[in-house]
Amino acid sequence: MDFKKNVGKDLVYYTIPSFENTGLVKHCFTSRLFFKEKAVNENFDLNPKDINDNINRYDNYKKLSAALDIPIENFTLSDQIHGDNIYVVKENDKGKGLSSKVIIHGTDAMITNERNIALTTFYADCVPLYILDPIKKAIGLAHSGWKGTVKKIGAKTLRKMSDEYGTNPSDCLIGIGPSIGQCCFETGPEVFEKFKAHYPDSFSDFVKERHERYYIDLWSANKAQFIKLGVPQNNITVSCLCTLCNKDVFFSYRGESGNTGRMAAVLMLL
Repeated sequence: MDFKKNVGKDLVYYTIPSFENTGLVKHCFTSRLFFKEKAVNENFDLNPKDINDNINRYDNYKKLSAALDIPIENFTLSDQIHGDNIYVVKENDKGKGLSSKVIIHGTDAMITNERNIALTTFYADCVPLYILDPIKKAIGLAHSGWKGTVKKIGAKTLRKMSDEYGTNPSDCLIGIGPSIGQCCFETGPEVFEKFKAHYPDSFSDFVKERHERYYIDLWSANKAQFIKLGVPQNNITVSCLCTLCNKDVFFSYRGESGNTGRMAAVLMLL
């Protein structure tokens, strides 16, 4: 089952049907599209940089708040660094980065088992990873670019949930959101060698070589991490939406030479 496209009064965004069916969370992956005066615009930018000084960007958060019916003070933002640090979010962190100017710095994944905290991470080609434990009622959200995928941040986030909340991987639902696909993620030998070193038994399953260039399937690499930990394959939803192929719908760092906005992944326990 794919991610579901939602066209609301103001926004176009995507959700995970298996997550929706639990009734335990509110969540989404935003697009670059919103509606203004009945016309489609392409700059629904949620980049957290200088958010409190940017009226238009703050207005975008108000639109997102209304669309998801999440109070704006619940959005809790991280400032990613392509690392593998995982932050355990508590009630006193709620609103960081938006209601408070203090963002959660230096972390690429957040987990919580507390209700009404909208974990929020940012993307423009990197892979959003959503984790829901419907038994222990805990969630995780991870930002996994190629560096995060090499460092296996998805698996580390799930293990952290096991340590903190007693999460059993076999109970979990996973969403792997829109990001750059293998069709467009072309790299040289230096990146290929890193994947070969960190996935020695399976790198050939998600790396293709053409004319001394390498095309890496980040979706499959991340999916393999979760399956290896014991998540059933049927519990994993992959969007299969390439942000570079669809840069009319999504921001793409590669497709726009770095001069682009950011989509947001949002995940909140009810």
